[in-house]
Amino acid sequence: MLLTAVMRMWLTRSFKPFRFKGEYESRLSFEGLDDLGLYVHIPFCRSLCSFCPYCKVIYAPEIAARYKMALLSEIDMVGKQLRRKKRVGSLYFGGGTPALMIDDLEDIIDRLKQYFIITGGIGVELHPVDVTWGNLGKLKAAGVTMVSLGIQSFNRDCLSKLGRVGEGHAGKLRILGEAGFDAVDVDLIFAIPGQTEEMLIEDVSTAFSLGATQVSTYPFIDFTFADNDYRPLPEKDKKRMLQALVAHCRREGKDRTSVWTFAEPQTQKYSSVTRDNFLGFGVSAATLLRSVFKINTFSIEGYVERIDSQQLPTSLTLNFTRRQRAAYFLFWNAYSMAISPERFEAVVGVPLSEMFGFEFWVLEKMGMVYKENDHYCLTDDAAYLYHNIEQIYTTAYIDKMWNVSRNIAFPEEIVLR
Repeated sequence: MLLTAVMRMWLTRSFKPFRFKGEYESRLSFEGLDDLGLYVHIPFCRSLCSFCPYCKVIYAPEIAARYKMALLSEIDMVGKQLRRKKRVGSLYFGGGTPALMIDDLEDIIDRLKQYFIITGGIGVELHPVDVTWGNLGKLKAAGVTMVSLGIQSFNRDCLSKLGRVGEGHAGKLRILGEAGFDAVDVDLIFAIPGQTEEMLIEDVSTAFSLGATQVSTYPFIDFTFADNDYRPLPEKDKKRMLQALVAHCRREGKDRTSVWTFAEPQTQKYSSVTRDNFLGFGVSAATLLRSVFKINTFSIEGYVERIDSQQLPTSLTLNFTRRQRAAYFLFWNAYSMAISPERFEAVVGVPLSEMFGFEFWVLEKMGMVYKENDHYCLTDDAAYLYHNIEQIYTTAYIDKMWNVSRNIAFPEEIVLR
């Protein structure tokens, strides 16, 4: 926790913590923002996987029906703040298991299109069970162009240690590869107990050979509120596995598009987090704007009640200082392995050289970043450092915030030091 505190104080030049308050504004200042993305959270699952920290509940048709109506109303409440339709770069559906509401996705997309012109891809996360030709046809009819398949591993023993079961995942991925989506992402987890470098590389190779255009590999993190029977492998094993993965993908000619993501060259990238600004709809969805970060309640009941009273379902709000906003920008752009000084100035309002010129000079001298096409690009050493920092950040910040939000629909305040 000391590292996150020191980094926060250095980057923000302040001892003040990140203070999320249980308050919100009825209007959102997003009409003048560019590089805006949309995210919709579908919280329903057939069963609850112990390793997954995201906001989720067991699917029930009557609850899903109420949730859909509230979700459409939230879209109306936000969209009607616009004077004219607004261009956005992307739309992503996450969960949960969005395909459990597959017959509702077209209605949700159509409602968003009443207010937004979606110029980029529309992505949906899928569970292998939901990969059928019938479902894929429904997704395409709704306008979905990208899919992300949560396989986690093709190895049966690794899956069982995550509390997952499944057969025929290779066949499901082959179907997706043949379906003609612009991007097919496969989510894998590494550092599962008993997993070796060879097993991880075999998983990645299998995914690409069966039609994945992108593979996202995430380290197994044991959240304090998870009910895992197994603990992740030690950090030294994570480092060895990540290094082996990077070397393998480089030999195979894959592009490293983020710290944990590898893609076929010249293919569309699937990424729901690396947007300068985004609007989130649904329970637990976050919204990031120029000077504010807000999170919706994790409670479906609280969400529906708030919407029914014609109020936004915001649970917590952080009003950024300029340096806090700069720190957030640097953190998530570093994840994508490249930081644009031009985008930094557009978002933060101050040149990167003015705010962090000394830091980037030091990073260049240390061999952590290098300049290419007017961007600061991370080296492999810097990417591994980020890997460590992100896991510490997850434990210190995200774990705490999500744990409180799971138990209290509308907390008064959460302070992250």
